[in-house]
Amino acid sequence: MTPFERTTSRRNVLTALAAAATVGGPILSQLATAAPAVAAPASDATLPDPLEYPSNTALYQDTNLVEGTSYSRRYRRHQQFDLKMGEKCDFPRTAVLALHGGGIEIGTSELCLGIAGYSPSDSAGAPILPIVHDYFMFEGLLSSGNRALHVTSKNCDDHVALSTAASHLNVLSLHGCQFDQLKLPTSAFPSTGNRAVAVVGGLNADFRAALVTEIKNAGFQAVDAFDSRYSATLGEFNGSHVTNPCNLTMLRKGAQLELTTELRESLFGDSSSRSARADTWDESDGRFERFRDACRKAIATVEAGQPIL
Repeated sequence: MTPFERTTSRRNVLTALAAAATVGGPILSQLATAAPAVAAPASDATLPDPLEYPSNTALYQDTNLVEGTSYSRRYRRHQQFDLKMGEKCDFPRTAVLALHGGGIEIGTSELCLGIAGYSPSDSAGAPILPIVHDYFMFEGLLSSGNRALHVTSKNCDDHVALSTAASHLNVLSLHGCQFDQLKLPTSAFPSTGNRAVAVVGGLNADFRAALVTEIKNAGFQAVDAFDSRYSATLGEFNGSHVTNPCNLTMLRKGAQLELTTELRESLFGDSSSRSARADTWDESDGRFERFRDACRKAIATVEAGQPIL
């Protein structure tokens, strides 16, 4: 299929999905300069979904979509000052990303806000935790069919997402997957057993190790995507691509979580909609808070070994 045919097919699908959206106002767009191609590692080489946008630029330029109705972008960068000539001030070292939030990969927006130190029900409000992190979220807002708004991480070219990653030592990027996609060994993960699993990827091995440890300590199942026991089937989920924003940090490495549907749904009293998740994140018998705090502990462990020069 030619690029033109893929674009035409994609727009036909999205026209039906976004029929209720009002079209006509200008849409914020990106500069369309193409980035140089980078070869993907063999383990991460997969054919793109023909209905998937090749980049955020292409999505933002689609006039069938309206920002604020079809999708949203939210981010927070915390103001920092160093006005003291004789002292060294600290600086944010870790950012949290949810590139497929909202209705695309449910629960990742709420977790992004929680790990960053904010309430998922009041993202514009005051922090609810003493330490906060910068964050970026792209969210699908369609009433259905949000999968059509998915842009593969390695093709993300949103300027705010990339600048956020590039200005931090670490990134924790949150994603959703289905248990059956992982093809984990049934000896350890029977299909009839606990399907709530976190797959930890990214090129920062220390960050991965800290996440696996803390997530397990919090009572959840977690596997390192590079562990030889699982790596044969987790290439698509290991966050290894060098253009994945989780690895576009100052250190050129970061961490990624692929969370199964069962795990994400278990973090809310009601996971059926964005509003329900925002209202019930603190009604899951403490599961949301335990998972959030496990990720924050892993971040703190990694940052402890990264003094600001």
